Amino acid sequence: MANLKEVKGRIQSVTSTQQITKAMKMVAAAKLRRAQDRIIQMRPYSQKLSAIIQNVSAGVDSSEIDNPYAEVRDVSKVLIVVVTSDRGLCGGFNSSIFKSTKALIAKKYADLEASGNVVLMPIGKKALDHFSKRGYNIIDDYSEMFGNLDFGHVMDAAEYAMDAFVNGEFDKVEIVYNEFKNVATQIVRQEPFLPIENEPSESAQEAEMIDYLYEPNQEFIFSEIIPKSLKIQFYKTLLESNASEQGARMTAMGQATDNAGELLKELKLTYNRTRQAAITTEILEIVGGAEALAQGG
Repeated sequence: MANLKEVKGRIQSVTSTQQITKAMKMVAAAKLRRAQDRIIQMRPYSQKLSAIIQNVSAGVDSSEIDNPYAEVRDVSKVLIVVVTSDRGLCGGFNSSIFKSTKALIAKKYADLEASGNVVLMPIGKKALDHFSKRGYNIIDDYSEMFGNLDFGHVMDAAEYAMDAFVNGEFDKVEIVYNEFKNVATQIVRQEPFLPIENEPSESAQEAEMIDYLYEPNQEFIFSEIIPKSLKIQFYKTLLESNASEQGARMTAMGQATDNAGELLKELKLTYNRTRQAAITTEILEIVGGAEALAQGG
């Protein structure tokens, strides 16, 4: 049985850990509220804009309007944007992205990976560390987006992916990220970013019946609106991941705090038992000594 000093030291250590996890849970909860508000406000606008762009793209004659972001080519080189967090202590948030990215490569791009034609663009220090250590081809210029998560900052990463696709450096761009559902649930998504899918949205049949009026003209729509829409979709992806991260960290730290509480109960019980055993031993020694003295007298 452990001695009292060892048990007391473990109790102090677990108590300190519990205080830290409790504080981290509170910080994550505060950040989650802000992140959740941002993504909830962004979703309706982003979804509606995306649906309009898809419907308009599907209804335009490609021979009349050149839309470089919708050009479908044979895939000889692919860019995968991998979105994780900068820090750990958020449960399986990052590991699920790692697994999903590797599964995507194995399922769709195994041949390209073997020839070195799969490139990863990690966003988040955890993705950068994980894939760089394992020898993947990476672009590390945009890994620190979450240090300053605003549209102007994120736009640089989106523009890189868009320009690289238009210039033919990549034939396809995909994004792997966590979508925020609620505090306890994050959904891993694998979504194509480029080329734009020219399939109409869920309301396709209704959309095809709409006679769109273009102001000022179709050329302006495709040269100005579509790039902005893509940047907004990219920004929304990072907002989803940020909200998911805070929810995952809040849940993980809450579980850690509860586990520390259970461990403290067991340690205190062990401490009391050890203390009682020590007292009993001391009493027995005293009684034994008294009897020895009485017999000796």
